[in-house]
Amino acid sequence: MRTFAVANVCANLIPKILQNSCMKFGIDIQENELLALGNGILETLLKDRTTERNIIWATDDYAKVYGEGYGFADTIEVSKITGDENHHIIQPRIQKERARQRNRSRKMAEVFTPSWICNAQNNLIDDAWFGQTEVFNREIHEGNIHSWESFDVPRIPQDKKWEDYVKDTRLEMACGEAPYLVSRYDATTGEPIPIGKRIGLLDRKMLVVNNNTPIVKEGMTKAERKYIHKTWSRKAYKAYQSTYGFEWQGDNLLLAREALFVSFIEYYQAKWQTEELPQYSLMQKIAEIISWNIWQMDGMKYGIPGNDPKEALPQADEIIYDYRSDTPPEKRYCRVKDWKLCEPLVGEEIVFKNLVCENKKK
Repeated sequence: MRTFAVANVCANLIPKILQNSCMKFGIDIQENELLALGNGILETLLKDRTTERNIIWATDDYAKVYGEGYGFADTIEVSKITGDENHHIIQPRIQKERARQRNRSRKMAEVFTPSWICNAQNNLIDDAWFGQTEVFNREIHEGNIHSWESFDVPRIPQDKKWEDYVKDTRLEMACGEAPYLVSRYDATTGEPIPIGKRIGLLDRKMLVVNNNTPIVKEGMTKAERKYIHKTWSRKAYKAYQSTYGFEWQGDNLLLAREALFVSFIEYYQAKWQTEELPQYSLMQKIAEIISWNIWQMDGMKYGIPGNDPKEALPQADEIIYDYRSDTPPEKRYCRVKDWKLCEPLVGEEIVFKNLVCENKKK
């Protein structure tokens, strides 16, 4: 069992986008672009592993604007968020209308944290793990200006193994767009953050992976190159397999999943000094890991939002989820995966509530 360290396209677009495999993703990751990747990647990022359907909207905000299919209990379908008319529907908080931002803050206590605060809090976790301060960066506070100076190579002490850091489990509760896990941009300003200055918990793991795995050198055989690439991918899988987060809102959850997915592409490109996309097999595996590890949950009831696993199932005309009438509550609690292997992807399904209760007893 794991323990957790907690920190608070449509078809006609596909040929055009895939003409250039050097795809660049902006702050607002376009679902059309993910759909254009093919191979079921967007579909995987929409999967809910507890209900075996898609994640749900878990808000009525969208139904008020877009109508049927966008209600609280409706699943988020590819057709509802892609195409010429729908590709703009899901946006980061910073790009949402001010009125909608205020409404979400009032109803759901949705507040996003500046990156410099995320960095300071993440540093506390690493201070404890490494037994020293300023491992990844040095915080800078000058008047009202808050920032940090990143180190090119993290200072890992001799009595620690970098592989252990990569495998150490991290969880962001009520993760929103997951600014504590990956920091492609500052969630409060929308300013992009260069890959060398990112401060998320997963960012740090991937920085360690990139700095400590071999590089391809001139004169290497094809077999040697393949081995080095495989070594990197396995360590990257481990970094993702040990990183978790849960969120109530369906749009935020998808944004978080997309951010983790695109971050993988960006760290791949940084490692190999290329603008090409990773192999589809790598992207598919990462998408699968993300769909298990970044999940939708009511953090108070440990079930899907709008459903209390302890209560009897509603009448047939009110059923939101495709549970059988005899499905016991245990099967209705949210499940995550404790990963055992990365090739092939193998893990043990765990009821998250049970994991939390076990840790409380310790």
